[in-house]
Amino acid sequence: MDQALPTSGTYVCHGITWASRDPRLLLAPATGGPLVYAPVVGRRLGYQASSAGRWCTGRYRFTDRVRVEAVACPDRALAEAGGQCAACAERDDFRFAHRFHSCGHVPDALTAYMAQPHWLYMATFADGTTKIGTAAEPRKRSRLDEQGALIATYLARSADGRAVRFLEDALTRSLGLTQTVRAAAKLMALAKLRDLAPAHAAHQQHLGRATEALSSMNVPATPEPWTPPGEGDLLRTPEVGRALYPHDPRSGEHGLTVLSCLGSQVLATANGEAEQAPYLLDLGTLKGQRLVLGAQFSSPPAAVQSALF
Repeated sequence: MDQALPTSGTYVCHGITWASRDPRLLLAPATGGPLVYAPVVGRRLGYQASSAGRWCTGRYRFTDRVRVEAVACPDRALAEAGGQCAACAERDDFRFAHRFHSCGHVPDALTAYMAQPHWLYMATFADGTTKIGTAAEPRKRSRLDEQGALIATYLARSADGRAVRFLEDALTRSLGLTQTVRAAAKLMALAKLRDLAPAHAAHQQHLGRATEALSSMNVPATPEPWTPPGEGDLLRTPEVGRALYPHDPRSGEHGLTVLSCLGSQVLATANGEAEQAPYLLDLGTLKGQRLVLGAQFSSPPAAVQSALF
């Protein structure tokens, strides 16, 4: 997957992926062909976003009993509900994964995938919000890397995907923790980050409660710290100044050099202006957008101050 960030051409953006153990922009060439996995940290991203609507981001398919891979939409069609066209949604067996333990219809390939060991984890974000989640064994690392958390802990290893989802639901009920955190909330929390201590304290408090709750269900807790990827170090450093990017990344021209990446949130300079505080933005908002890449594109000028709220 060692691919350079393209400097020209038109692509449908599938967002940021951590499948390669580092953050990469996943791009589907508009003219067809395989997906491009392009590293972003330390690279300049110049593009013009089309305003012609949202495009299908394909589907996931099973490559064997335990792994899935992204597949581009063969028609490069406009998206309908859920970010997919009707044809891709119909062929996407993985769409049943989140309801696997409660829904009636389960494709055979998904049943085999869910039969492998899964991990229960807890992730805490920059504002102290903590969520419960699950990850299949091959996705143990990448699933947490893509969350954009500050701190996370693997709580327990479960025999399969059905059992781990019952545990996830049980902890949600008993601890009052969420299973989802909106990307916009993650971005604002990073913008306001001034001290790591509150998030660490919140995580430790929830970790203790989760361990007790699992013990009460006769489930052995085996807490294992998640090691954050180095690409997010600057974003996890409160002393590094940052300002919210003053433009909508989904429209117009932009020229960004990415310095750090945490989940899909990035710290970047615009147009090489290193003397300004870096900007904070979410490249995940580009998912489903059609982008024309090119070194000639640059961000509009803006006079902003570092976030002081």
